[in-house]
Amino acid sequence: MYAALDIGGTKIAGALVDEGGSVVRRTELPTPARESAARLARTVDAVIDELAAHPAWGTVCGLGIASAGPVDTAAGTVSPVNIPGWRAFPLVRSVRAHPMLFDGIEPVLLGDAVAMAAAEHWRGAAQGVDNALCMVVSTGVGGGFVLNGRLHPGPSGNAGHIGHITVDLDGPPCACGARGCVEGYASGTAIARHAVQAGWTPPAGTEATAAAVAAAARQGDERALAAYDRSARALAAAIAGSATLLEIEVAVIGGGVAQAGDVLFAPLRRHLGTFAVLGFARGLEVRPAALARDAGLVGAAAAARGRTRATGTPSAAR
Repeated sequence: MYAALDIGGTKIAGALVDEGGSVVRRTELPTPARESAARLARTVDAVIDELAAHPAWGTVCGLGIASAGPVDTAAGTVSPVNIPGWRAFPLVRSVRAHPMLFDGIEPVLLGDAVAMAAAEHWRGAAQGVDNALCMVVSTGVGGGFVLNGRLHPGPSGNAGHIGHITVDLDGPPCACGARGCVEGYASGTAIARHAVQAGWTPPAGTEATAAAVAAAARQGDERALAAYDRSARALAAAIAGSATLLEIEVAVIGGGVAQAGDVLFAPLRRHLGTFAVLGFARGLEVRPAALARDAGLVGAAAAARGRTRATGTPSAAR
């Protein structure tokens, strides 16, 4: 059994995942993103506590952590753009110190989108594909690459950080410090904000979310449709650029925004045709992620599985 954590700007999830990549136990808590580093760490500990209460915890032989980025896998630290309380936070050291963690287990850290790529390549929509880009489009936007049949996290673990490449030189400032980033157009937050600015309002008693905008788009609301079209265009530009640089064959899109289905994928495929115009990039296929909300957890487990196979099974529990 492998333990997995998936840390994002909205939720901190945890799971126990078996050798075949199936989730045996899942739990999550809201991310206290605007609170202190210590409060955030306590939330991570609480998720681990929930997993440790399961009978299968006694067979855990590895632990993987997928985190919103940037991350520094060599140093074991994280500085998520959407979690301002953590800047160069020593997440691996913090998790390693949990009293229920088994002796000998060294947590494996990777970016959440890299984890999603690992999961989709292991048992999802990129299975059997040698060159793929896998993207998480949610509160933030991230990506991970599979190149020549292998995960490509890069030296610091941030390869594929596609949410923070510029698609509009004069675009709005981004939380990362740049301007016109993909995330500022394509994230769930950006979609809802743009729709509201255009005059759309959510149903009475509900919040303005990307899911609510998607529901309005399905009913033909022009402002909601325009918000998703704007998101899809930014995504298409970034995906086409990646295909041009790296000759990827498939782009897999997951995360909460991808749950909009054809509201997102129809304009995305249409816009991709206007950006991916070179012959070797024109055949790029866009697929929805197969593992949905569990992709980060399954990918973190895959990383823990790889570490355990490379180093051997740790000793018994403390």
